[in-house]
Amino acid sequence: MTVKVLGISASPRAGGNSDLLLHQALAGAESANAQVEYLRLCDFNIAPCIECNSCFKTGRCQIEDDYQLLMKKMLDTDRLIFATPIFFMTVCAQAKILIDRCQCLWAHKYVLKKPLIETKSRDRRAMVIAVGGTKSKKMFDSIRLTMKYYLDVLDMKYAANLFVNKMEEPGQIEKHPNALKEAFRLGAELVTTENPLPEKPIDIELT
Repeated sequence: MTVKVLGISASPRAGGNSDLLLHQALAGAESANAQVEYLRLCDFNIAPCIECNSCFKTGRCQIEDDYQLLMKKMLDTDRLIFATPIFFMTVCAQAKILIDRCQCLWAHKYVLKKPLIETKSRDRRAMVIAVGGTKSKKMFDSIRLTMKYYLDVLDMKYAANLFVNKMEEPGQIEKHPNALKEAFRLGAELVTTENPLPEKPIDIELT
């Protein structure tokens, strides 16, 4: 069966560094015979969570916008590659809005105790790409924690990270062949199930 891979680019800048790495990761997944889909959050209308808590009773978000389409794609896919630039030491606003809207999935799963995925045995895995511009060694700490809980809500196994820092200029990542190579490699490896899933996500940090 063909593995479906969804790539979500949270970058507000088309062709930004995290966006370019995502394309490389999807190319790697495609080289492993996966069916890939790329989407950019800026192309969708997603309102922020209003904390009405109606999802605690229904398991659904009452705000009607493009989130419903994105939610279906996230739940239908076998693999997810999520790419974000780092703003103020965390995910960018576009990423956080999508993640916060997944509160309805948290309610569905943990308040209403209903399964999100019909077949619990499905092998669903995710990879995270993040690019920042500072020298701080703590830059990726918030990313790891936020994505851990986001992926838990999606019933996805957190398989790998690719983090690159000291990237300020648009397209600068193209002068970092090792980062592009790692994105391609990790994208391809995300598709395969030959190797057992590690207990902790594979962590690649580059400068």
